[in-house]
Amino acid sequence: MAKKAKPSVDKIVKKVNKEFEKTSSQIEGLVNDALKQFDSLQSQIEEPVRKLLKEVNDLREREMQRFNEEFERRLNEFHELQSSILERLGIAAKEAGTDVKKLTDEVSKEASTAAKKAAPKTKPKTAPKRPASTAKKAAKPVDKSDLTKVKGIGPATAKKMKDAGITSIEQIANPSAADKEKLKAFKSLKGYDQLSAEAKKVL
Repeated sequence: MAKKAKPSVDKIVKKVNKEFEKTSSQIEGLVNDALKQFDSLQSQIEEPVRKLLKEVNDLREREMQRFNEEFERRLNEFHELQSSILERLGIAAKEAGTDVKKLTDEVSKEASTAAKKAAPKTKPKTAPKRPASTAKKAAKPVDKSDLTKVKGIGPATAKKMKDAGITSIEQIANPSAADKEKLKAFKSLKGYDQLSAEAKKVL
């Protein structure tokens, strides 16, 4: 039974292959026809486009040529006008040149003379600079009892410090052992570590 079934399967395979080849050839034929039609259509479109491009190029060349001719004509007119103006200005300059030179020479002489006369009067007198130490000494003496002058100490903190026995900026700047103990009560104060340095700046 298996031997008889085998030839029938081969026949079916051959038939399917034959149909597939036939279909493939038909599809190929259709594709070729479509390509031919596309080529024909492309050639039909290309021709008018080519003509249009040629016309555009011709028009552009004509317009460019016309523009160049017009530009050259206007340029020549401008050169003629320029030459005419320069000729007139040349004559006027020759006539006025001597007078202008004399006038400028006189003005420059007068200006230099006036500058020389005014120089000693207008010379600024520079006052001698005070040394920094002298300026500091001349400044108003610091109120050492005003603890708020130290950066980081406000009025409320200053009152608490005075109550604790710190009554002078000097005690903060150069604290004794006893003053250091008193200041420890203000450890939570922002910038506590810099209080001594800030106090020294004030003094």
